[in-house]
Amino acid sequence: MVKADQIVCKYIHLNIQGIEYRVFYEEAGTGIPIIAQHSGGGDGLEWHFMLNNPEITSRYRIIAPCLPYHGYSLPPESEEWWKQEYRLKKSFFMEFELALSHALGLDRPVYIGCYVGGNLGLDLAFDYPDEFRAVIGVGAALSSGQPTLDTFYHPNVSNHYRMVNSFYFCAPLTPEKYRREIAWCCMQCAAPTTKGDLYYYFYEHDLRGKAQFIDTSKCAVYLLTGDYDPTISVEDTLIMANQIEGSKFTEMKGLSHSSMAENPPVFTKYLMPILDEIANQPTKK
Repeated sequence: MVKADQIVCKYIHLNIQGIEYRVFYEEAGTGIPIIAQHSGGGDGLEWHFMLNNPEITSRYRIIAPCLPYHGYSLPPESEEWWKQEYRLKKSFFMEFELALSHALGLDRPVYIGCYVGGNLGLDLAFDYPDEFRAVIGVGAALSSGQPTLDTFYHPNVSNHYRMVNSFYFCAPLTPEKYRREIAWCCMQCAAPTTKGDLYYYFYEHDLRGKAQFIDTSKCAVYLLTGDYDPTISVEDTLIMANQIEGSKFTEMKGLSHSSMAENPPVFTKYLMPILDEIANQPTKK
């Protein structure tokens, strides 16, 4: 008997800020829609455990897109994109999620994202609370400072650096097979893309002084941070959660930065209570 995943892969054409993009996404399951956004320098493969989990897909429709310039989503054919430096801007990032949701006819989907994608969840809750029933920020932060980004794309830095760097972002107890898989995925990303994604993360995302205005009565906010995450501490996440009235924070023991991929069974243990709570909430129109 042939063993096959339940995942369906498709392309959809989205018009964002006057440019048409041919966007690749993976989909599995039925029920409440969930957009699962990958992290910086990654792609939708980060969510393949979630897409293949029958406990989740029996009640939720998971959609994992690859941003343009990532994975199977190529740069736009209509643009001479090679003539300018790739930079992920907040306005584009948010409009991408809205365009995808509208094109697929999703009814106020749940949004989940990690790291770069996790920060976007907070921006969506702030700017577009009526579009999403809930956002789940994995490793999300209020702000992340403004360091130099040259170490992520420089002639003197090899692609091997990104593999080694990914090991740093894994918890000590991360199974070796998952650690290696994360590193492999990190090395697949086009060299300038990681640096461009981090432009949004470090320079454009900043909710300091604004997080308290997120209305969780319109869009629920859930925060998940691993106790080994080097990018944001549990203490800092708790401070942020206290600023967002009505938000809910969970510390994930034994997990780090790419928690959904570094130890899927443990991550699922923390995710399922959130999904169950969302499913039990009355749908807002």
